Amino acid sequence: MSPPKALISWSSGKDSAFALHEVRRAGEFEIVSALTTVTETFGRVSIHGVRQEILHAQCDAAGLPQLIVPIPYPCPNEVYEARMGEAVAQAVRDGVTHMIFGDLFLADIRAYREQKLAGTGITPVFPLWERPTPALAEAMLASGLEAWLATVDMKKLPAEFAGRKFDARLLADLPANVDPCGENGEFHTCVVAGPMFARPLALITGERVERDGYAYCDLVMAPAT
Repeated sequence: MSPPKALISWSSGKDSAFALHEVRRAGEFEIVSALTTVTETFGRVSIHGVRQEILHAQCDAAGLPQLIVPIPYPCPNEVYEARMGEAVAQAVRDGVTHMIFGDLFLADIRAYREQKLAGTGITPVFPLWERPTPALAEAMLASGLEAWLATVDMKKLPAEFAGRKFDARLLADLPANVDPCGENGEFHTCVVAGPMFARPLALITGERVERDGYAYCDLVMAPAT
């Protein structure tokens, strides 16, 4: 029998990428698409601020069709939930029965996802749930995963962290009160390489922009040589 079909909730960051890797390695699901919310006002991945062309390159390298959920900025919660509901309904019509999330330990986020998927025909799956984040961060790096910090919450980290590589040096430099995986929203990442990709992405760091209490590093595709 074929494994059940699943979507992966793809944020462009390391947690969703490593969740994809772990699920593929286990072989329990067929990942048929990557679902991403994109802020249509800017053409960027919501919250992470990653350009849509990079998102496309990531999914191409991961061998995943894209399921884009466009949302406005600012986005009222009812609009977000309506558009996500439409995407979930389409996935169910396409035979999807599960959705993979890269959440680590925030119980309220997990409960929200479970509540919104209850009764839809799609079961949420959390392959990284409650793995100790210091060890998880090390496991990500050991796997060959490479990422850059795309967004930093300036209440929790200096703006200069935006644009830094997610590596052992970064982990050593994080303040003691910052989760090494940024699970409390301290930072968000953009994955450029790893075992979930057939090939690495060539990116360069652009300007850093501060807006609404966050620092964003504009990551761009490197020019073809």
